[in-house]
Amino acid sequence: MTTIEIRSKEIEKLRHNINEHNYRYYVLDDPIITDAEYDALYKKLKEIETAHPELVTVDSPTQRVGAKPLKAFAEVKHVVPMLSLDNAFSDEDVEAFDQRVKDRLKIHHEIEYACEPKLDGLAVSIIYKNGMLVKAATRGDGETGEDITENIRTIAMVPLHLRGDDCPTLLEVRGEVYMSKKGFMKLNAEAEKKGEKIFVNPRNAAAGSLRQLDSRITASRPLEIFCYGIGVVEGTPLPNTHAGILECLKKWGFRVSSDTRVVKGAADCLAYYHAIEKKREGLSFEIDGVVYKVNSIAEQSKLGFVSRAPRWAIAHKFPSEEVTTIVEDVEFQVGRTGAITPVARLKPVFVHGVTISNATLHNLDEIRRKDIHIGDTVVVRRAGDVIPEVVMVIKDKRPSSAKKIHLPHKCPVCHSEIEQLEDEAIARCSGGLFCSAQRKEAIKHFAARRAMDIEGLGDKLIDQLVDQALIENPADLYALTLDQLANLDRMGEKSAQNILDALESSKKSTLARFIFALGIREVGEATAKNLAKHYADLKPLFSATVEELQTIQDIGPVVAHHIATFFSEKHNQKVIDELLKAGIHWEKIQKSSNELPLAGKTFVLTGTLKTLTRDAAKEKLESLGAKVAGSVSNKTHYVVVGEDAGSKLDKAKALGVPVMDEDEFIRFLQKSV
Repeated sequence: MTTIEIRSKEIEKLRHNINEHNYRYYVLDDPIITDAEYDALYKKLKEIETAHPELVTVDSPTQRVGAKPLKAFAEVKHVVPMLSLDNAFSDEDVEAFDQRVKDRLKIHHEIEYACEPKLDGLAVSIIYKNGMLVKAATRGDGETGEDITENIRTIAMVPLHLRGDDCPTLLEVRGEVYMSKKGFMKLNAEAEKKGEKIFVNPRNAAAGSLRQLDSRITASRPLEIFCYGIGVVEGTPLPNTHAGILECLKKWGFRVSSDTRVVKGAADCLAYYHAIEKKREGLSFEIDGVVYKVNSIAEQSKLGFVSRAPRWAIAHKFPSEEVTTIVEDVEFQVGRTGAITPVARLKPVFVHGVTISNATLHNLDEIRRKDIHIGDTVVVRRAGDVIPEVVMVIKDKRPSSAKKIHLPHKCPVCHSEIEQLEDEAIARCSGGLFCSAQRKEAIKHFAARRAMDIEGLGDKLIDQLVDQALIENPADLYALTLDQLANLDRMGEKSAQNILDALESSKKSTLARFIFALGIREVGEATAKNLAKHYADLKPLFSATVEELQTIQDIGPVVAHHIATFFSEKHNQKVIDELLKAGIHWEKIQKSSNELPLAGKTFVLTGTLKTLTRDAAKEKLESLGAKVAGSVSNKTHYVVVGEDAGSKLDKAKALGVPVMDEDEFIRFLQKSV
């Protein structure tokens, strides 16, 4: 054998041994060699690869770091959306969730659930092709994330190559990247010595570490991961339970939580919750609750999804930690829609890993209900471990100097009148487009990553542009010149050109992003996507009625009113027209062709169908060109009724809309194909 062949075999053996020891250490938690022995193996492999660089492969344990720093993260479209979970905060919430699952599945026996701790970290997607790690991404907005492949490769417990011969040809693994309590303390201690940034909690530290453009920085951070599920998979049949899939992941080399349990019924779920709650402080990592998932994959499929969350899973959050502090003052902030929000300035207090110095008081009604005064000693908590809020006042400690909180008569920013409608708890500035606070926030929302994604156009730069009267609305952004930008504070010609380039790049967008960017009250990303899908263009939105809008998925009367009002306003239409003239465009959404047999027809489905699920019926109708609405109106062409049809059937009869039972519907579909 030649020297190269000998070295090649030696390298292959070393890699195999190192990978096996990694698996035993990180996945099985059962190491059989010391750290010193492991380091010796790694050092030997490194030396041989240095001497023979032609033998280095991308999946070698030594190749976790090595890429050049990135200029920016590329976008990654998730083939299967990474959905968020609905939350439960009480035993009653969990019992209600369990009952909903039973009702939807039409069963009476106890449901089997897979239970696991809910880590307080960052959700990621990792893709393997033919056993090799090829792509990793953040969750992002659930549909599009950021490419963090090089950073994920630096995490030692993420396998670069899958174990075993039965692994899928394509596998997408979902997991939570986090930082242990010990690792977090060590990182902050080292940062403090160097005079660098101190992270406020492990989650922020993990998120910041994973989003470094230089993977060498990520490699220096003590990141860990637990895997909890899959997305896309091809080439290998999977078990029919969630717990079985976790066992497969473990076999293929992934670290899964040893605290995962399979239980039956709500009572056992709650017992698991309380058991984990007792262990919480002793765990080496932060958790903020537990997750219950229907264990049967078939039952998960039947349950499906609603909006941005699965019906078959729920997160049961731990109670928020509560502490006492003093309300030192109250300030009123103006939001981008003109909402006036009172904010309590608190004597700083440490709550579950974060120092809190302010908390929202929501509105004046809430202040009156809780009887909050300036100078009061109050109980504060982080709602859902995230948003600081004042829970209650300790009235026994109220000083004689305590002051009542009054809503100001004038906007604190533009001094316009503040008005409050009788049926609304929220007071609003009447300044509209004249209020710089609203202009700034509206433009900041427009430029945000999940909206028009204008890179580099941060809050401080927008503040300058508005304060110097260079822009008054989002359309003005696209008329900015190099000289105007270059003359701003902390800007030079190169930075100014980068902003202009980012503005130019943002012109190619999607209709859903553009609608979301407009900042219509209560129109989030999901609603914007539903509007884009339904109308496929902006013009129909200008004349959409409240009644028509309510036929769209997840849009009720309040949101429909906000949308109709926004698009009926001439000044809004004018700004939109200016934006389109500036060059903002998107690929035209292909609506159902007029040549399809059911084009132009609107159907409403109600009751339970035996032969088809409602989702399958809807998909079939849409594939034939029909629109499926959520409510019956005089624009409905047909109503399809299953068992236990309710008020929609009554309304159809009242309006004289044709009604089909399931058998008639099936025959109708067969004729329409």
